[in-house]
Amino acid sequence: MEIKRDRMVFLGYGKYWRSDAIVGLMPIEDERGPGRRTNVFVAGRAEPIVASRTEESILEDMGATDEAFQIQALREAVRELLTAFHEFSPVLRRALLAEHHFDVEKWEQRLGEILRAPSAPEPVQQNELFD
Repeated sequence: MEIKRDRMVFLGYGKYWRSDAIVGLMPIEDERGPGRRTNVFVAGRAEPIVASRTEESILEDMGATDEAFQIQALREAVRELLTAFHEFSPVLRRALLAEHHFDVEKWEQRLGEILRAPSAPEPVQQNELFD
């Protein structure tokens, strides 16, 4: 995998590190839980940084293309929009539907389906090609 230089990689809980300074990732097995997923070893530090993200997601960000970052940013924006929609009062929902023909529930459902959609196609087994 080609590591993108000078890219800031999010390690979770406000921690960022340059992609080209990360020299190793090791999943935490003992006492693993929220906020404790991966030990990130970086150049110039004796002790690893404890990251709240998995090693796969960190690796993905280290070598991700700009397009992948844009897709992730769009997914986060959709999540924020859904959170805002969930906070709308019933009165506001009715007013938006009556006055502007904007159905909040329809958009919540539609955006939720987009977030649940798989990001990559499922791998096809070789034997399935000939069925």
